[in-house]
Amino acid sequence: MSHASTTPVLVIHGGSGVIKRNLDHARENQVRAALARALQSGYAQLKAGKPALDGITAALTVLEDDPNFNAGRGAVFTHDGRNELDAAIMDGSTLRAGAVAGVERVKNPILLARAVMEKSQHVMLIGQGAEAFAKEAGISLVDPSYFRTEQRWQQLQKALKEDREGKPHSDIETAKHFGTVGAVALDARGHLAAGTSTGGMTDKRWGRVGDSPIIGAGTYANADCAVSGTGWGEFYLRTVAAHAICMRVSLMHVPLERAAAEVINQEIPSMGGNGGAIALDARGNIAMPFNTDGMYRGWIGGDGVAHVAIYDDERGAPTGADESDTAPFQPSP
Repeated sequence: MSHASTTPVLVIHGGSGVIKRNLDHARENQVRAALARALQSGYAQLKAGKPALDGITAALTVLEDDPNFNAGRGAVFTHDGRNELDAAIMDGSTLRAGAVAGVERVKNPILLARAVMEKSQHVMLIGQGAEAFAKEAGISLVDPSYFRTEQRWQQLQKALKEDREGKPHSDIETAKHFGTVGAVALDARGHLAAGTSTGGMTDKRWGRVGDSPIIGAGTYANADCAVSGTGWGEFYLRTVAAHAICMRVSLMHVPLERAAAEVINQEIPSMGGNGGAIALDARGNIAMPFNTDGMYRGWIGGDGVAHVAIYDDERGAPTGADESDTAPFQPSP
């Protein structure tokens, strides 16, 4: 595709596993507004001719800063009462990638992941080493108390009580390890990128790291396809889910929607896992499969309108529109 023929597209998610009865009207409105802000922030970069990476980081920093999402400020707590953050980003046009895991003082982990990609010779840094690099790279560090929210703290207390009583976790987000933010973008040059950021899973132990910062598992992009996943990370790791979707598209020439559904709605559930993903190809086609009640998601393309949705029966109304009167957005190639 030539530069002039490519319409930029941005797709985001804020985690799967949404249960209708657990989301009150006020919080639902907050989530929808945050998704719209993230889309508008990221798409402004793409409309200005900036690379897909800029659209990704602009969108994800909005979600990392919003306490409604399990990333950045709204991250869940570990078994020991800490917030350990993971993130990854990948440039599909060059296959460059950067990732961080187990950081506790980095305000926006997605920015640090990008710095690892662009300012170091490595792909992945962890823990204190990653934070030392952040300091050198000029990435904002904060006191760990910045990430604490009462909702996430109470989630941990409930999980710890269930641990002591030998009971399974009753909260679906804790039991199934949902909660991540992610973005995939196509820029005006026809280049793709993907990024993902997460606080992991409530009550996680022993420095557990999920799929989000692992290139190929929760995050992947090449010249043909970009994917960010959200769900039970152990299964995305075992299936190398993001890479598996893109290889179907790139090598087997499977249509994007089918490729994503085969991995997310067939392969992962057949092993006992669940979750969702967002995927985007070089022609601007979008796929957003998930096998839960809902997934926070949104997209924006040539019409410049932020479309957001949460539940599985939503088609994705533009922000402020009547859902019942709105057809699904179809990006132009």
